[in-house]
Amino acid sequence: MIETLLQAILQQVDQPKKDLEKNLRALLNESIEKLDLVSKQELERQRTALNSANQRLNELQQQMKSLEEMVQNKK
Repeated sequence: MIETLLQAILQQVDQPKKDLEKNLRALLNESIEKLDLVSKQELERQRTALNSANQRLNELQQQMKSLEEMVQNKK
């Protein structure tokens, strides 16, 4: 009889614990999503794309300088 009572009490205590854990996990996940974090892989991918874009921009600037010099020399 004491064992049954003890089991009933433990079940009553266990449910609020599970609810609290579930609510805390949801709150933590929501907070992390608001931080707008990115993975290291995504950061590296973005860095590579930026380096590539900068390299292309430098190439285009060099072409512009060459074209400007050609136009100036033809005048």
